[in-house]
Amino acid sequence: MILGSRAYCREAAREYDIDVAFSPVDWEVSTRAKRRAAAVKRPKLSTAEVGEPMDWQRAADRLGRPVEDLRTCTLSLTWDAYQSFDVGEWTSTLRHELVHVEQFQRYGTTDHGPAFRERAAAVDATVRCPPFADPKYVLTCAECGNVVGRRYRDCKLVREHDQYHSSCCGADVACSEERE
Repeated sequence: MILGSRAYCREAAREYDIDVAFSPVDWEVSTRAKRRAAAVKRPKLSTAEVGEPMDWQRAADRLGRPVEDLRTCTLSLTWDAYQSFDVGEWTSTLRHELVHVEQFQRYGTTDHGPAFRERAAAVDATVRCPPFADPKYVLTCAECGNVVGRRYRDCKLVREHDQYHSSCCGADVACSEERE
């Protein structure tokens, strides 16, 4: 999975003119993730802001760390997503992550804000990850039956679903536990 994904990312960077240096990118596979198909793990730099170019040497001097350590990020790929997605979904996911790497390498941080969405559209990348794992809980609108939420573990929304209203109809929210 890593070899094929890495090769595709290099090809996509050339094809879509994504400005990424691959040498400071590490790769790993997650077998636990349920909601994210992939992620860019990176150091959190408090002064970094999307749109403001990062002065890596200045940040390294301020933090007392080598530039190489600060600039290194890890592209974590989720095994279940890789197995569930078709080629188009997977390659779109990889381009999405390349936009994150590009932003991180340029600005020292990344997000899903307007600049990200614009860049993702330019490289034909999805902004939202399609579901690939079955949730433990499904929340639906009591009026129309639309799914309004999926949760993979117990949380306040699951426990107190009767305190919420759906965004579609303003009706009560029903919660059902998926049977395995």
